[in-house]
Amino acid sequence: MANPLFDALLAPHTGKQDTFLIAADGTQTSYDGFLKDIARMAHALVACGVKPGSRVAVQVEKSHAALALYGACLQAGAVFLPLNTAYTSAEVAYFVADAEPALVVSDPSARDTLASCAKAHHARLECLDRDGKGSLADLAERMSDTFQAIPREIDDTAAILYTSGTTGRSKGAVLSHGNLLSNALALRDIWRFTSADRLLHALPIFHVHGLFVATNVMLTAGGSMIFLPRFDVGQVISLLPSATAMMGVPTFYTRLLGSEAFTRECASTIRLFVSGSAPLLPATFAEFEARTGQRILERYGMTETGMITSNPYEGERRAGAVGFPLPGVSVRIGDPQTGAILPRGKTGVIEVSGPNVFSGYWRRPDLRDSEFRADGYFITGDLGLIDADGYVFIVGRAKDLIISGGLNVYPKEVETLIDGLEGVVESAVFGVPHPDFGEAVMAAVVVAPGSDMNAERIKVVLAGQLASFKLPKAIAVVEELPRNTMGKVQKNALREIYKDAFQGPANN
Repeated sequence: MANPLFDALLAPHTGKQDTFLIAADGTQTSYDGFLKDIARMAHALVACGVKPGSRVAVQVEKSHAALALYGACLQAGAVFLPLNTAYTSAEVAYFVADAEPALVVSDPSARDTLASCAKAHHARLECLDRDGKGSLADLAERMSDTFQAIPREIDDTAAILYTSGTTGRSKGAVLSHGNLLSNALALRDIWRFTSADRLLHALPIFHVHGLFVATNVMLTAGGSMIFLPRFDVGQVISLLPSATAMMGVPTFYTRLLGSEAFTRECASTIRLFVSGSAPLLPATFAEFEARTGQRILERYGMTETGMITSNPYEGERRAGAVGFPLPGVSVRIGDPQTGAILPRGKTGVIEVSGPNVFSGYWRRPDLRDSEFRADGYFITGDLGLIDADGYVFIVGRAKDLIISGGLNVYPKEVETLIDGLEGVVESAVFGVPHPDFGEAVMAAVVVAPGSDMNAERIKVVLAGQLASFKLPKAIAVVEELPRNTMGKVQKNALREIYKDAFQGPANN
């Protein structure tokens, strides 16, 4: 029996001496060398008690070893569960309790804070640092460099990625081998990736874009990656001439444009710039084209579906549009209230069906009826339209989800913490346009008369309870929140009032 993802992404490269990874210092790793590292790591997983179907929760810095750990989970038949490195220990504790992993892999600095959590949920705890060192690496080093891939079915779970939802608590999107493989193959083909490509990879690998788009696509193509630990403007500019493609979030492109060193010449070897995970402002699209002569290719996807649409490789890449559905993917627009299918040009909720669409949320069968139509289409919660030429446009989010710098923030989680502070009457958290992050988290807060609670004090308290990307970048203390006749807070009014709050130089 086969192992669909491992067989497609990794097994074909056995013995191949061609370069796969290029580190920032120029160190190169061949495909064969990487596969041997994966095999050693797979043996280490088994030694840690990981069985086929076991979850492996991973909150570590990006590294060669962290990527090998992903491959090892595939080879060992485990379920990869990547976690944002910005999550606090309290947030990680929630994921561990919900997913019940057999193994938790963390940075050594978090070992003490996560030890009791792992023990309480019968999970083994091992460590891996930003240099690929740690107890898990030490264990793997002693293992054989061959491992027989564990058989899996196309519908077996390959990964669980946690995402925000209508309840304000994160939910685990269950992604199968088939979901991830269909997306990788489709993107490889429509974006024309081959073994001759060298991708500049500066994305994190704890969510869809950096891992299941960038990495999986390059593995299916057999190309190489310049694998950087993080995005650094100067470093990226210096390395662009040795690459043929780059994938990024809008923040990457605004920061490149902010540097005089980013010239048409240094971008001349790049055949494809891809942007996603957050809206790309039309002004950024236009400025990038003026600077480089190239149009960024914007696409649209979600944690639950992988990529859904893409602007064409050949043909018009329209500013503000996210292009056409991928091959095999069906996109339609439904009336948010009735579910009736709307004609082109009408705005409604985006619904999608295809081999890329997840089966549901981890241990939440109760959400099936509210998240899927009777005919199987997934209700994305994003508002959009399809124009007369078939281009898909995103016009808003029905669930008030904020995407800041490519990361999801659900307002309810932030509001609950603010509302719990002494002296706070109520709050509303919403997203506003930001030149660097696409959207910034902002809060409007009503403070009790006579209270000394203020914006700065709220920020200080929240900083100890939330990951940095969830923290409001601005807090407005107001007398009251705008409401409709039914008493519901009007976040659209707040977004309009504060839409220019971050105009001008990028706010960090």
